[in-house]
Amino acid sequence: MSNFSDILYDIISDDDGDDEIVMIANAIVEEDRASIQRRSRRRGSIPGHITINRGQAQGNERLYEDYFSETPVYSNYLFRRRFRMRRSLFLRILSRVEAHEPYFTQKRNAAKKLGLSPLQKMTAALRMLAYGVAADFMDEYVRIAETTAITSLKKICCSSGCYFFRGILEVTKQ
Repeated sequence: MSNFSDILYDIISDDDGDDEIVMIANAIVEEDRASIQRRSRRRGSIPGHITINRGQAQGNERLYEDYFSETPVYSNYLFRRRFRMRRSLFLRILSRVEAHEPYFTQKRNAAKKLGLSPLQKMTAALRMLAYGVAADFMDEYVRIAETTAITSLKKICCSSGCYFFRGILEVTKQ
């Protein structure tokens, strides 16, 4: 309860004659308690935290146009050099990981905004593996937050029997 509610309740409850005023004071006190409870529950964004508009949709479009479209900006040679594997192998691993790990499917958030694409999450994780770069480095090109890059890497490498490595073994056997 706030100090104002305490004072109001004390003043009104000392008055012996008016039951209606006491009921109003009780209602105010209960509303104050309910308000405090509502504020103490954490829902959604954390007040005071900074949000960064990374341009995730544009990052996905750029990534797709650069490497995965029918006429990509960068050739197969450059794809292999930058990802340390062929594009076809990357896409087969991505499809297997998507099939086994729901984290990699693109979803909408509570505001109906489309989240990160599987390509962005997979690219961040594989580049971290291939080059040993820091997770916050992924923000510049892939447009993905450090924590999301780390989670993507963990989901690929450490989830239920290492989907990534199992996927590579299955794909390379074909």
